[in-house]
Amino acid sequence: MEQTSTRVVYRNPWMTVREDTIRRPDGTPGVYGVVEKPDFALVLPRWEGGFWLVEQYRYPVGRRAWEFPQGSWGRGAHGTSAELARSELAEETGLRATELIHLGHLYEAYGFSTQGFDVYLATGLTPGEPDREPGEQDMVHRRFTDQEVDRAIRTGLVVDAPSLAALTLYRLAVPRTDDWPGPSAAG
Repeated sequence: MEQTSTRVVYRNPWMTVREDTIRRPDGTPGVYGVVEKPDFALVLPRWEGGFWLVEQYRYPVGRRAWEFPQGSWGRGAHGTSAELARSELAEETGLRATELIHLGHLYEAYGFSTQGFDVYLATGLTPGEPDREPGEQDMVHRRFTDQEVDRAIRTGLVVDAPSLAALTLYRLAVPRTDDWPGPSAAG
């Protein structure tokens, strides 16, 4: 595809929305709405029996849900994706990790957005006090066992697509050795 024109239709401090006119390989015209957002880091804070998750109210869907700690650099801040992962983990949970392993890079919604995210496994966790941003003041965090995480997914308490994709990367990298019955018991 070839972009023939582009125009910004909306911009705020967190995103830009543009409309691109394109020409397909067969010559037919088309249009794409593209949301530009900065990449973010998502952290899987692993303790011996499971993970730490955070819960907060997400305005666009009008509900609270559990997810893994995640976020992007604020205005004017920058650094590596690993530094961002450590920062988000500490900010949202107070936890500090002695080891951070990069599990992969994914895209949140590549059909309409440029935003990608790096997934990190954090281990060797030390507790501390969270230092949440104003928009995260209603956030809570707690430990979940692996079985509780599975149940939370099945019952709709975890609905965040990046969190589910990150958990898939983890489970592909680190096979389950507990009594997890696998997909046949998903009922």
